[in-house]
Amino acid sequence: MTTLEDLLARWDSGDGKPYKGSLIDWSAYKADPENIGCMCAQGQVLHVLRGMTPEEIYHLEGQRKADTLVMETLGISRGQAILLRYINDSIDGAPSIVLTHPEKVLGDQGPAVLAFFKYLDCMTQADWERYFAAWAVAWAAAWAAAGDAAWAAAGDAAWDAARNATWNATRKDFNELVAECFGVSA
Repeated sequence: MTTLEDLLARWDSGDGKPYKGSLIDWSAYKADPENIGCMCAQGQVLHVLRGMTPEEIYHLEGQRKADTLVMETLGISRGQAILLRYINDSIDGAPSIVLTHPEKVLGDQGPAVLAFFKYLDCMTQADWERYFAAWAVAWAAAWAAAGDAAWAAAGDAAWDAARNATWNATRKDFNELVAECFGVSA
């Protein structure tokens, strides 16, 4: 097995599903070094397609490094590499769908999401600094507007609800993805 097509066929077979939870199950590897089933989808990509040894995979410094190496190896975005990991680890079935039919995971806007992932990969440190500066200004304005409306409408309870809703809606999901993908803290 030496091609991506070989790996995808293996993942799609009933016996070839990758390991879940980490790049490699070291004890399973030690017990059967010829079986790559002890590696997750990313681990198998790194071993089979990139030529990394199981020891190199086991000693990778952090998931961010693995995401980057998978991104480079497959020529996909960091976001799609993370999606491959997420689908492999959290959903029953073959993770090959992330590479063969990403729209089945991302929905009808899949191509736009993949293009956005690529756009994020192209952003420079200066771009991120401008984003966070603009985000801070917009968030402060939203906070002030929500605060005025909340005080006028119902006092402290409404203020807390508006602040929590604004915080959760504007910050959590996107900025966690940004921090995970790029190591940038908001």
